[in-house]
Amino acid sequence: MSLLNLNHYTQNEILNIINIAIEFKEGKKIDFKQTKIIANLFFEPSTRTHYSFEVAANKLGCKTLNFAPDNSSLEKGETLYDTIRTFDSFDIDCLVIRHSQNEYYKQLQTINTPILNAGDGSGNHPTQSLLDLLTIYEEYGYFKGLTIAIAGDIKHSRVARTNFNIMKKLGMNVLLTGPENLKSDYGSYYDIDDIIHEVDILMMLRVQNERHINKQEILDYNTKYGINENRVKKMKQTSIIMHPGPFNRGMEITNDVVECDKSRIFNQSNNGVYLRMAVIYNAIK
Repeated sequence: MSLLNLNHYTQNEILNIINIAIEFKEGKKIDFKQTKIIANLFFEPSTRTHYSFEVAANKLGCKTLNFAPDNSSLEKGETLYDTIRTFDSFDIDCLVIRHSQNEYYKQLQTINTPILNAGDGSGNHPTQSLLDLLTIYEEYGYFKGLTIAIAGDIKHSRVARTNFNIMKKLGMNVLLTGPENLKSDYGSYYDIDDIIHEVDILMMLRVQNERHINKQEILDYNTKYGINENRVKKMKQTSIIMHPGPFNRGMEITNDVVECDKSRIFNQSNNGVYLRMAVIYNAIK
């Protein structure tokens, strides 16, 4: 079963994936004994997503192939479709794909191998959203009524777009905050200092300099829009801080906050392995 986006997923389907991930995290063992092959095709750089998929596949006893775009027939002009169709012809069991094109998967509808979307342009990042939901569920045990502020570079973030849509569907109150030039075309915006005291979750986003036409550094970004020790003190006792990573230390988040008591950033990374075990398992079982 492919996982391309979360548009049509119900709350029960989301909770089912989360519960499978929790079972793996609590020690459930599945061993495919090297009879399944997972191909990781990352057309964009990645650390957390790529290697958590790699670790997840290995924990499930799968073989993995890691595609290197710079050493492939893409350099000879091969199209995305033809590259994926070639892997499809190898009788691989699952394709994990990240690509810079929004909804790249729409051109792959004739591919027979299950596809797990590891991120498409600024459009969707379903497994990141699911691991974020897993982290929130572990913390609170529910979604409805929680208030989350997603902060920073909303405009270029597939994480923000995916989380905004699915979290609203789950009954969460989703607030957006960030610089004027990095606003999206969806959601309601607030000044971070006006909402910091009421949020249950503050999710910071990386300023994606590599996606910007204008690459000048915003020297006072953290003071205006980021999280720092002064803002942490204004948060509720039970609230948490999240970040999908990688993060710009000193910009959207200061060093002293990255691993403070409220931070769940590295919990998210850990949960990424078990969540991706769950979606791989669902795809190949």
